Amino acid sequence: MKGILLMVLAMLIIPLNDGMAKALTARYPVAEIVWARYLFHFLLLLPLIAWKNGLASMRPRRIWLHMLRGAFTVFATFFFFLALSSLPMADTLALMFCYPLFITALSPIFLGEKVGLRRWGAVVAGMAGVIVIIRPGGDVFQWSSLLGVAAGLSMACYWIVTRRISASAPPLVAAAYAAIFGVLVMPVILPGGWVVPTLGDVGLVAVMGAIAAAFHILLVKALEFGQASVLAPFAYAEIIMATTVGYFVFGDFPDPFTWVGIAIVIGAGVYISVRERKQKKGASA
Repeated sequence: MKGILLMVLAMLIIPLNDGMAKALTARYPVAEIVWARYLFHFLLLLPLIAWKNGLASMRPRRIWLHMLRGAFTVFATFFFFLALSSLPMADTLALMFCYPLFITALSPIFLGEKVGLRRWGAVVAGMAGVIVIIRPGGDVFQWSSLLGVAAGLSMACYWIVTRRISASAPPLVAAAYAAIFGVLVMPVILPGGWVVPTLGDVGLVAVMGAIAAAFHILLVKALEFGQASVLAPFAYAEIIMATTVGYFVFGDFPDPFTWVGIAIVIGAGVYISVRERKQKKGASA
């Protein structure tokens, strides 16, 4: 129960971060926002890592895989914020939440895992839900919807790498490597140049970094009290808060067809999570 409560709390605060990012995209290039977000994220995490794990932990085994995992996290954030600049928060988040479907589809290739017909059926159903949200060829279709799917694919790749190296470094160190990659790489790919931020916006990004750091800390603590397969379905609580922030701050609210697509994607993701949990229980019995 502690793990579930911490997981839900983490998912209820992170949309505040996304709402600030959406507001900032009207004034700054997305890569600049991502860079600043990860800079403050790293500055806040480093003292915590030094206190809890020691600075020596910043040199984990298989360091290149940690950098790769960090890269996938950063690009997921970049694509997600880019999609947020033109899409409602709930729609963007629902598209990114197709990542469990991608994990299931890619795990036989990269992890050698066996996926049964039921989970393949959930993948197909979930992708149908994504199509309902995007509605290609319809009047409401936007190309930026594909950026939300790209964020989900990047997040799936992050989790696949995580499964390969989960025991090689503390979770906070893994989060720090994402921040390091974002700080080093985002300026290189910065499209549209650099906009000098106002003092108020610097403070806003600092708050974003603090929320992101708190989010990772809550996830780490949640996983100390509960198994990932048990906690995963509660990640969808994020959509509730994202819808709330999107409605009250930006006046956005998903239409009925979008809600149908969101329900299908969530249902497929939860089914995959529950199915994986049952299979793990059966394998350990």
